[in-house]
Amino acid sequence: MSVPFFDLTRQYEAIGDEIDEAMADVMASQWFIGGPHVADLEKQLAARVGCAEAIGVSSGTDALLVSLMALDIGPGDEVITTPFTFFSPIGSILRRGARPVFVDIDEATFNLDAGQLQEAITERTRAILPVHLFGQPCDMTAIGEVAAANDLAVIEDMAQALDAEHDGRPVGSFGTTGCVSFFPTKNLGAGGDGGMVFCDDEALAARIRRICRHGAEPKYHHVEVGGNFRLDAIQAAILKTKLHYLQQWNDARRGHAAFYDEAFADIEGVTTPMIGPKNRSVFNQYTIRVDDRDAVRQRLSEEGIGTNLYYPEPLHTQPALGFLDTQMGDFPIAERACRQVLSLPVFPELRDEERQKVVQKVDEVVGS
Repeated sequence: MSVPFFDLTRQYEAIGDEIDEAMADVMASQWFIGGPHVADLEKQLAARVGCAEAIGVSSGTDALLVSLMALDIGPGDEVITTPFTFFSPIGSILRRGARPVFVDIDEATFNLDAGQLQEAITERTRAILPVHLFGQPCDMTAIGEVAAANDLAVIEDMAQALDAEHDGRPVGSFGTTGCVSFFPTKNLGAGGDGGMVFCDDEALAARIRRICRHGAEPKYHHVEVGGNFRLDAIQAAILKTKLHYLQQWNDARRGHAAFYDEAFADIEGVTTPMIGPKNRSVFNQYTIRVDDRDAVRQRLSEEGIGTNLYYPEPLHTQPALGFLDTQMGDFPIAERACRQVLSLPVFPELRDEERQKVVQKVDEVVGS
């Protein structure tokens, strides 16, 4: 028996009829851009996150980009973020002509170390961009205090963390904006790309909506340069259907994580995820630490266990960022994480016998 790292076909098998019906409704209406499906999804998710406004956009990356655009962050500005995440936030910062400034991560949680923020702030700093990695919130209490003391915007990258909570509040409700991705493998995934921006500032939300339609207000009257960043109606219809199951799916992920935590507790050489005491994770990934990670992964693959690496190389050593003059050794905790992390299957439809085999094979491989 092999164990897939992720299998979206199982989700579709369970609710495929509902998905097909939602897509057929869009096709029958021929209303593909905007419309009731997008408006309903925005309303439902705004209430779920606890924000006044939600704006559907074309991807999680574009959610970050339009946030930066709407906040007028550009050339000469600096944005503080993490070196241990996907390239999307860095690419968005650079596309605005701004400069990313890295702060190392917390050893236990993999998230931005809020204790190092203050020393990274300069007169050019305009924003902090924390990433709620693997479904666990950053310390938004501490980040918010630093941001408020220095009059900085906070752009929450909640791509992996919709429905996660810090201190009883949903992520996305702490920052100036919150940016989620609906990439198919996210906890709430579309049938392609999609994203959303959350905020409480009505004027800011109005500007984000305008930017998403080429800066036009009204139509054909362009008051600024924007782009085509709109969420398609067919994706909104799929997402609305799946939203009914999100709590169930997140609970299943938490159940898998609890099973792994208990099973790995006595296996020497496996470090399980540490969830902060004020945090409620949604486990977009279940990521362990092991020494000799690449060899462990290879042997697990030979045993039929699917795994993945998030992330094998830190951002500050990427060739595209050579102009920053950062190098290996600058952020040692992130660099060590890149050498040790290994993500295991945790998708909601994972079967009991499959997760038992995962534990068995990890025990055999790491313990040998």
